[in-house]
Amino acid sequence: MSRTTVLSVSDAAVADLRARLRATRWPTPWPIQGWEAGTDTATLRRLVAHWADGYDWRVQEARINELPSHVADLDGTPLHYLRFEGEIPEALPLLMTNGWPSSFLELVGVAERLASPSRYGGAAADAFTVIVPSLPGFPLSPQRPELSAEVQTHDLWHRLMRDELGFVRYAAHGGDLGAGVTSRLAEAHPEELVGIHLLAVAPPAAFDEDELTSEERDHLAEVAEWQRSEGAYQRQQSTRPLTLAHGLADSPVGLLSWMLEKYRAWSDCGGDVSSRFDDDFLLTQASLYWFTETISTSFRPYYEYAQGLTTRVARVDVPTAVAVFPADLTHPPRAWVERTYRLERYTRMPRGGHFAAHEEPALLAQDITEFLRDRRR
Repeated sequence: MSRTTVLSVSDAAVADLRARLRATRWPTPWPIQGWEAGTDTATLRRLVAHWADGYDWRVQEARINELPSHVADLDGTPLHYLRFEGEIPEALPLLMTNGWPSSFLELVGVAERLASPSRYGGAAADAFTVIVPSLPGFPLSPQRPELSAEVQTHDLWHRLMRDELGFVRYAAHGGDLGAGVTSRLAEAHPEELVGIHLLAVAPPAAFDEDELTSEERDHLAEVAEWQRSEGAYQRQQSTRPLTLAHGLADSPVGLLSWMLEKYRAWSDCGGDVSSRFDDDFLLTQASLYWFTETISTSFRPYYEYAQGLTTRVARVDVPTAVAVFPADLTHPPRAWVERTYRLERYTRMPRGGHFAAHEEPALLAQDITEFLRDRRR
């Protein structure tokens, strides 16, 4: 299967980005320093200066084009995906889906570990053939042409795996938005899914508050506090996404600021975003959104869910594993997960956050491998 060159950004587009960065009109300073009221200006200025005059997009573009990219045509819907071949012929197919504000790049490191475990001290018998599709409207996959409940991302995923790639049975993993897609995939196609691994879970469709455990009550309080202190972005992207999109599509600094705050707040970085993500990684993620003009369309899953266009998860009877990372957004207890899922593995990780595939690829790969080891047959 031949690879596809997926990126070829013109010199004019690169020059335009640099010109915009250099011409940034910065906001009037407040008598506040640091991250208390949003993205830290000093950190953002440093990254913008590097983006304009030190960062080499051509190097990153070449690295992306070296990845095993392919494009499927699903009845006129182009879908970009990466395919990492397992190092053994009978490798179990594994579908992996990222969340927001990320891209397929976040999953490359863990996908390489899972496809070729012997290169990382593991056993070749544990290899997976890993498929990493790009969500519609995210970098490299165009948005769907209509707002409609008729075409669901999880159904596109199943068509990719079964009809395009010919996999009869496979496993799936997802975090954030990808966890929702993975949950709906397992609910809709239980016969084909041997197991799913999640970093976030859907809440139960209904529950009696009087029957909740103390851990579940604490979890709901944690979710409510997160919504109060961190959930403004979600509310905006769910209700008035285009108001925000006009600014971020026109300003690379605005786009980077919107994303950067999340990489710091949601990762296990102890307040120092550079301790988990180097500058080039952050700027490459932002550049992907910028050059593919997808920051606006990446908001669509939030809006579509709020509008009732996305299938709600009721009950998942496929064997499920959940990994809870300490710096992730919330930490659902086992009892809460069991209300919706057939939970067979529950792991509280020692470190890592929302971007676990990039922050802790070894921990994540190990948990996925151990969960699926006995399900390969």
